[in-house]
Amino acid sequence: FLQATTEPPKKKPDPVTSETVVIWGLRLWQVIGIFAIFVLAVIITLCCIFKCRIPRTKKEIEARYAQRQAAKTYADKLETVPPLNELTEIPGAQVAEEKKEEVPTVSGKVDKAQGKKDASKKKDGEK
Repeated sequence: FLQATTEPPKKKPDPVTSETVVIWGLRLWQVIGIFAIFVLAVIITLCCIFKCRIPRTKKEIEARYAQRQAAKTYADKLETVPPLNELTEIPGAQVAEEKKEEVPTVSGKVDKAQGKKDASKKKDGEK
């Protein structure tokens, strides 16, 4: 049989709301906000460090793949090119013109004449 008791019914716990104090005097919404900011900061930091980017479309994925392949082939070809100082001819460079003789100037003529006179004086002194 059921026996009636005179004890008052057990009190139901207060419903959990956003204003319920959870830990260290912080309310539930504050704890959730702090946790969300922490998680977001970790995700942003990891994405910056590891440069992980999620392509959005198939077209973007294919474009990035093609770009990587082009960069790889370019780097491979670049390794086979010798340094510029070792090249005998630079492709696309203008052909060097032959050196023309200098136009004689008055001072040049005088220097030549003096040089010849000096040379003739030495020859005369030797004899």
